[in-house]
Amino acid sequence: MNKYELVYIIAPDVDEEGRKALRERVNDLIVRDGGEVIKVEDWGKRRLAYAIDYKTEGWYVLVNFNGNGDMPREIERNLGIIDQVIRYQVIRVLEKRSNVKPRAPRPVQNAPEAPAAEAEPKAEE
Repeated sequence: MNKYELVYIIAPDVDEEGRKALRERVNDLIVRDGGEVIKVEDWGKRRLAYAIDYKTEGWYVLVNFNGNGDMPREIERNLGIIDQVIRYQVIRVLEKRSNVKPRAPRPVQNAPEAPAAEAEPKAEE
């Protein structure tokens, strides 16, 4: 299973009950297709970077989920049909892997020691 992130923007004129129903609808869509919802974050109402259908604000929602390779296409198809969703984007989260072995630590090079000042003065002869 692959890890995905879905961000979608709900129109600002949708009430709280409508937003909650829409979030549940999207989560049910993911689970119905064999995926697993990991986390849902409601980012709240934010200003859009540019006007979309004469709307300058929207409710942002982030969903992290696991699913197979065909799931993003199906989710995008369903979100495109829903009128309350202004924009959406599904991306695959890649895990960072490193094939490079870490270097052995370099030996610490001691700085040359300065001549120590003698604590006791020499007796004069």
